[in-house]
Amino acid sequence: MTSKFWKKLTHEEIRETIFNSLDRNVNYVKEDILGVPASYLDEKVFNQDAGFLKDAPFMSALVQNPNHIGCHTLGKSESFFAGTQEIEKELIDICAVDILKAEPKSYDGYVASGGTEANMQAIWIYRNYFKTTYNVTNDDIAIICSEDCHYSMDKAGNILSLDLFKIGVDKNTRAISSETIQSAIEEAKSNGKSYFIVIANMMTTMFGSVDNVNLLTDSLVQNECIFKLHIDGAYGGFYYPFSNEDSDMTFENEHITSFTLDAHKMAQAPYGTGIFIIKKNFIHFANTQQASYVEGEDYTLIGSRSGANAIASWMILVTYGPYGWYEKIYILQKRAEWITQQLDELGIVFYRNENSNIVTIKSEYIEKQIAQKHGLVPDNHHSPNWYKIVIMGHVTIEKLASLAEDLRKSQI
Repeated sequence: MTSKFWKKLTHEEIRETIFNSLDRNVNYVKEDILGVPASYLDEKVFNQDAGFLKDAPFMSALVQNPNHIGCHTLGKSESFFAGTQEIEKELIDICAVDILKAEPKSYDGYVASGGTEANMQAIWIYRNYFKTTYNVTNDDIAIICSEDCHYSMDKAGNILSLDLFKIGVDKNTRAISSETIQSAIEEAKSNGKSYFIVIANMMTTMFGSVDNVNLLTDSLVQNECIFKLHIDGAYGGFYYPFSNEDSDMTFENEHITSFTLDAHKMAQAPYGTGIFIIKKNFIHFANTQQASYVEGEDYTLIGSRSGANAIASWMILVTYGPYGWYEKIYILQKRAEWITQQLDELGIVFYRNENSNIVTIKSEYIEKQIAQKHGLVPDNHHSPNWYKIVIMGHVTIEKLASLAEDLRKSQI
């Protein structure tokens, strides 16, 4: 593969880049900074002179506490933190171009607080886009997503006062169909909806299932729907593009306008690290002009946000490099294949998308105490139908073998 922005760096190169960027940020000690409601972390609690900090770029970033308020891909941002903003911009470049196949400089984006915020950001933008462009009201706009979508869609509908219509999925294959898509569209139209904010899943959180995006857009086009399509890759954004290089869920797909990715899931960044990326000429629909004291204004749902989290995500990606990341995903894929082979041999019914590292077992095939012993997560804590295994880096074959052995003993 050829990467335009994503390069593997040595630890010394990473260290030098981050400390150079921090040096370009505001220095509250050496400069006269009187009007910014911010400072370093409280020095009575967090020792800024600790010797280890000179070799700990992320911890140094935490202590220096850069605020990455705003959207830095637009150009003008808070100049106090210009140094580390460049690292965030490079992170967005890597995700948009080298992972999601966008053309350089064809997108805007920022590091959000997580997938929930990033999904809400997309829905907020498209709601305002429809209202501004077509002079319609909330009553004319619908959110359409599958039954397996993340609960953030329901949350967004509630907060943004938009009705939500769900596409039915097959209970065994977790797949949407032309019929269930058509049914959701017809239901929305019968309720007076003419403009559609559509979300497709790039690996759902519970099942790792992936929506057939072409089936979805074909139905929308055939029904002459006016729509904007957002991809929720909060779970799969750092996984699926590597396990399925032929995916149609990229910016090369003309129907897709935006993506959510979560670095705090498969990229193992600190919690509070989602990523939102959208094609150019849309993010201004979320501009809060009342934030006039913010240099460059604010186009984000969250406002002030941690620059350290953006730095952590960038550090992780450039430590691996693209080839190292492919290798990481390859190993997880092999582990997922191994456990599914064991389940097949035991006659246990499960679901797994072939490009996913999530394996979900039907509840009647696993005793509750076994699920609890191995930390499997149910789809519903009150009345579980499924329990999921998520193959992360710490989920070794040895740990999977222990689960398989307990399942085997329970059948005796």
